[in-house]
Amino acid sequence: MRIAVASGKGGTGKTTVSTCLAALLAPEHPVALVDLDVEEPNTQLFMDGELLHREVVHKHVPMWRADQCAHCGQCQQVCNFGAVLSLPDEVMVFAELCHGCYACSELCPHGALPMEPQPMGVLRHAVDGELALIESRLEVGQEQAVPLIKHTLDYVDARVPAETITILDAPPGTSCPVIAATRHADLVVLVTEPTPFGLHDLSLAVETMRLLGREMLVVVNRHGLGDDAVEEYCRREGLLVAARIPHSREVAHHYAQGHLPLAVPEFREALGALAEVLAGRSS
Repeated sequence: MRIAVASGKGGTGKTTVSTCLAALLAPEHPVALVDLDVEEPNTQLFMDGELLHREVVHKHVPMWRADQCAHCGQCQQVCNFGAVLSLPDEVMVFAELCHGCYACSELCPHGALPMEPQPMGVLRHAVDGELALIESRLEVGQEQAVPLIKHTLDYVDARVPAETITILDAPPGTSCPVIAATRHADLVVLVTEPTPFGLHDLSLAVETMRLLGREMLVVVNRHGLGDDAVEEYCRREGLLVAARIPHSREVAHHYAQGHLPLAVPEFREALGALAEVLAGRSS
């Protein structure tokens, strides 16, 4: 089963749920925790293991060769992303805008735009018993997270056994990286908080997941803070609230020190309720 843990906004506790759920399930099941928040991955702050594999991930961008160019302008016409600009005596390539679709390179009649590799990030795969920890980190200055997310998911498909429970720690928000991280998930766990901002961004995330046709459920973090508007919204929309994590200073204390707060009884009970729901969905 592939479970994506997402949120409409940052700071709701998405990584807390991902890491603690993985730690809770790992003693009884093979689990892979995959950090797809490639712009700021932080699962390694709370758990790590023996490094099994590390690779520099490349994307391919066109490189202009002046001696082969006839300045026909075909490259600019076929680029849908504004990454190629054909001038009378020069072709400019904006690598930050390139999506690596190969259109300019393949359709250039003179072969003047061969694709060349450019580092975009690093992938790490560590193991700790039955728990696999896979993380990708985008290089500073790189504009696009989606190619690295897609490469990481291809790596998971190739290297993680099908019977493994795979937990995807998705990026926050509702933009392209979130869609890339969740579009093939069996189930999306949306983590929110009982505040007006939490409700607003939860509704955006729900709309996005429905457009993708994803099955979803909700976890309310910091329960007891704010009001009941999130609970009322979930009832109206027919969304299951699978767990309510209490607003607790003790939980925050553990988390701030880089420790998983599973030692806090009420927190562990809430995560246990989520694990039971997920077990029922996978059976």
